[in-house]
Amino acid sequence: MISYPNVFDLSKQAVDKTLECDVLIVGSGAGGGVAAEILSRAGLSVIIIEEGPLKTANDFNMLESEAYAELYQEVASRKTLDQSIQILQGRAVGGSTTVNWTASFRTPDQTLNFWQRNFGVSGLDSENLLPWFEWVEKRLNIEPWEIPPNANNRLLAEGAARLGWKHHVISRNVKGCANLGYCGTGCPLNAKQSMLVTCIPAALNLGTKLLTRARLESLLFDKERVTGGKVSAMNENGQVAQLNAYQIKAAHTVLSAGAIGTPAILLRSNFDKKNSAVGKRTMLHPVTASIAEMSFDVSPHSGAPQSVYSDEFLWRDGISGELGYKIEVPPLHPVLASTLLRFHGSWHYEMMQKFNRLQANLSLLRDGFHEESQGGRVLLDNYQYPHLDYPISGLLWQSMKHAMSSMVELQFAAGAKQVMPLHMDAPLYQSWNQAKMNIQHLPAEPLRWQVMSAHVMGGCAMGTESDSRSVCDSSGRVYNSDSLSVLDASLFPTSLGVNPQLTIYAVVAKLASSLAIRLGGQVPVGNISVEE
Repeated sequence: MISYPNVFDLSKQAVDKTLECDVLIVGSGAGGGVAAEILSRAGLSVIIIEEGPLKTANDFNMLESEAYAELYQEVASRKTLDQSIQILQGRAVGGSTTVNWTASFRTPDQTLNFWQRNFGVSGLDSENLLPWFEWVEKRLNIEPWEIPPNANNRLLAEGAARLGWKHHVISRNVKGCANLGYCGTGCPLNAKQSMLVTCIPAALNLGTKLLTRARLESLLFDKERVTGGKVSAMNENGQVAQLNAYQIKAAHTVLSAGAIGTPAILLRSNFDKKNSAVGKRTMLHPVTASIAEMSFDVSPHSGAPQSVYSDEFLWRDGISGELGYKIEVPPLHPVLASTLLRFHGSWHYEMMQKFNRLQANLSLLRDGFHEESQGGRVLLDNYQYPHLDYPISGLLWQSMKHAMSSMVELQFAAGAKQVMPLHMDAPLYQSWNQAKMNIQHLPAEPLRWQVMSAHVMGGCAMGTESDSRSVCDSSGRVYNSDSLSVLDASLFPTSLGVNPQLTIYAVVAKLASSLAIRLGGQVPVGNISVEE
């Protein structure tokens, strides 16, 4: 990204105490980035605020020791309230799109149909979203990965083929990718077509202002109408340096701060007094994982991080039955791997000595489709900082055991010498028969079972106004607030069952285009029909 005169780092420079614009966008990730480009192209004046820093390719040196501290929420150590689920979220210009692993999936029809049938969501069925998926895929160069998969992903395909399970190639949003494998630390080549190198620069070229290290504390009101927000200046360590130092007045405010950050802003602004659903039904794709030792070099840190997946079990018991899951592969880098491997001392040392022979699988469990899987809730602590309370239900534990069994079976089918489920009480299994007999008896307890997630959704769910679970209508407008919209994954009534970035891009492109017309802007996206 070139230097822009309309980018201001509030940790280093001051701006006017009061700024004005047509649209204030809070957050610069998948939702905020797409919204910023579309609303800017519509001829509206836009200000984006981002609580993280602006880092560019020149700053991305493939060092985990620096990337996690600079580019992730809470130094990549964000956890649920009881500390049982680790949550990886980006915190920089581009949000999680700057550090994700590029996997791009269209929303499953089953998910969209479930939203329509159970929440009254309208206008977001597969037919209505198709032109927006096509526009986004062209805009961000999203295509199936044509380079042969690295060994880490190839072994998933080989194991699945031997078991007769479905497996497919993943689409990725890259252009000129050098197959380095360190997507999670920021792309040093600008090959990843994240918001950092696509939509945000496009918006800046159209005159949009970007304030970095700037946190929206709460919304501004004129009587009941939202008129912008109060902004704090952050320091280089991500801490508040000047509380409520600035005000941004806007005709319309868009919250795109992510599915923990967006509900938190509404909670700090007392929207839960108007609608008790704010922050509730916040969904994860809870992830369970297993690590295998192969007899040959895998180099799980090298090559495209995710390029093969299996949907064999995604809808294993129908839409509303036991929770299904998608099997994918995570990259393993030394710092990340060392935190996943259990214990310490000589055992840990010996496993790290085998690092290049390790292969990993993960399962994304889809939450929110069953009456016993209601997700979690965003809460504020005494310092007004958000936390996600995410109790793990018996149904979710049962589904994690099913997913763990499938992954371990797949790894042995791919030729593993031994496999270690990420559970504090699981040994290194030497065979599938040994693992099959024991996995179902592993204690289903928080902190014993290692659970993580990089996908946070919900908390401001779309739906009908009469539905007590809904915060927004199907256009993203917050109920009873014509000048406030949510345009990010917070809108989703459930998890998706697939990696969320492409869904966020397409849904926000559609809704932001309609918002642009409603605010008096021009039609901003090609020849696609846009509803007011």
